Parts: sequence; C-alpha cells; structure tokens
Amino acid sequence: MKKYLFYILFFHLLLSCHSATKKESTSRKGILTVTIEPQRFFLEQIVGDAFVINTLVPPGTSPETYEPAPSVMVEMGNSLLYFMVGDLGFEKAWSERLAANNPDVIIVDCSAGIVRLESDEQEGHGHGHAHGDVDPHVWSSPRAMEIFSRNMLEAVVQADPENEKVYRSNYEKLNDMIIATDSLIREKLTRASSRSFVIYHPALAYFANDYNLHQHSVEFEGKNPSPAQIKELVDLARVENIHTVFIQKGFDKKNTEVIAREIGAEVFEIDPLSYEWERELVRIADILSREADE
Repeated sequence: MKKYLFYILFFHLLLSCHSATKKESTSRKGILTVTIEPQRFFLEQIVGDAFVINTLVPPGTSPETYEPAPSVMVEMGNSLLYFMVGDLGFEKAWSERLAANNPDVIIVDCSAGIVRLESDEQEGHGHGHAHGDVDPHVWSSPRAMEIFSRNMLEAVVQADPENEKVYRSNYEKLNDMIIATDSLIREKLTRASSRSFVIYHPALAYFANDYNLHQHSVEFEGKNPSPAQIKELVDLARVENIHTVFIQKGFDKKNTEVIAREIGAEVFEIDPLSYEWERELVRIADILSREADE
C-alpha cells in the first residue's frame, strides 16, 4: 500500500512540475495585441504558438463603437507589437496615447498600402457612414488581406529575426489559403442571380468591390433609417432584384426584417468579425449564390 501511495504522490509531483513549467514557459512568451478576431486568425497562422496573442475588441462587440477601458492600456503596454486595423474610430486616438505612454511598443498599421474605399463608394444610395469617411472594413476582401497579412509578417520578422524562416514559411501557406479562398468565392458568385444585396451595417464594401457586387446598407450614417429612407431602399431593392438581406450579430433586426418582407427576401445572420475568416466569407458567397441552386 505504501508503495502505491509513493507512486501516486510521485505522479502528482510530476504533473505539478509540468504545469508550473508550462505556465512559466507561457509567461516568458512575448505578447502581441490585435484589434479584432480576424487579425488574430491571420497572426496565428504566421507565428504559430511563438507568442501570446490578445484581441482588443471582445467577440460580439462592434469595433466601431468599442470604448476600451483604462485597464486595457496597461495590458497593451505589455505588448511587443500592437497591430491596428488602420481606420477604426478608436484606434488612432488609442495608438497615439499608447505610443506616448509606451514608446517601446511597436505599432503596426496593417492596412498600409491597401487602396481604401470611401464609406459610401459601395453603399448604393448613400447609406452608411458620412460621405468622405474611409471605410475601415478591409478584412472582408481577400485581395486586401494579402497585403494586410504581409504587413503583419514583416513586422513580426523585424521584431524576431531569428525565426524569420519559420514565419515566412508559415506566411506562404497562409497566402496560398487566401488565394484559394478568393478563387472559391469567385467561382461560387458566378452563379449568383443578383449582383446586389442589402446589409444592415455596411461591412462588406471591400468584398463587394472584389467581386463586382453592390451592397446597400439599412443604416443611414450610422443610425436607424427613417420611414422615407426605408421606402427608398425597398424601391431600389425591387429594381435590382435583391433577394438577400444580411444582418450582423448584435444589430437590431426590426428594420431589416421589415425591408425583407417588403421585397420578398430572406434574412441571413452573418459575422464578418468571426475568427474563422475564410469560412465566413465562403459562407456569404454560398448565400449569395444559393438562388441558382434552388
């Protein structure tokens, strides 16, 4: 009995040592911070488990209305790199404050080099943000994400040159996936019976631009539409033979459902901020091309 007790205690001691070593190893890893979950997906493909990656905006929260708590600044200050999307409202102010208080944190603009769209450039009859604003939703475009992810790669290589070969190899695999996703979406959308869709919040402008589509948003300058604006959108949807209405998680469905009933369209909940970036974009393409298969 004593012999078995000795082995049990020894086994537990080994587990405790392994757990402590694992925690210590994790704590020694550098910290990288991103703004949204799709960024975390791309960064993880590049760095693997070499770093701890924190996401600033919690899942289910809109990055355009997000207000970071003061404690977040402390957490960001522990990061080796902060990867900002580039044009989200709070990012500029917070990145400036972060740079002032934590000069050792390297701030990376992931959208550098991407041709930006104005917020109403792919938003039909002027719905969405105010005219002249830059649309921040570049992650909805596979083409843009080739540039976006390369910006991430170069920043990581500069911060950790010893592992450059690994990061570049990982990036090549990631880039192959992005190209394959683009090709798959393009092939699926050849079957779409309409090149237009309605969406509550105009988050798919870059997606629409990539694939010769037209998005029309329910929101008007970030607010719920008036009855006159709803009528305008309904009339436009009928002219353009729109049968698909998208609503993002966390947004009010009421006006979207009213418009869908008026034009005889289906409402689909989507999550452009999903960590599973390629799966969600392919799913959106499947929805838009479904009518040809029915």
